[in-house]
Amino acid sequence: MIWSVRQTRRFARQYKKLHDNTAADVDSVVEKVRQSPEIGERKKGDLAALYVYKFRSSCQLYLLGYSLDECVRLVYLEAVGPHENFYRDLKR
Repeated sequence: MIWSVRQTRRFARQYKKLHDNTAADVDSVVEKVRQSPEIGERKKGDLAALYVYKFRSSCQLYLLGYSLDECVRLVYLEAVGPHENFYRDLKR
């Protein structure tokens, strides 16, 4: 069953700054996550509520961070960006 998707303000700001080809790749990844939210890797420790899906765009590794609300079948898109400093920025 397909889940609904909501964006956080952080995700919207980061998405707006992406190049067009990277934004298209993010759109396809969001559709994959919407179809099957468990494909991401669940984090531990401080970020225990977060799932992260890794993908490549323009020969660079990007990460999509999201959380799930299973009661209402909702995916919250938390952050998107290159691997460098992704977790540090997310903890802030």
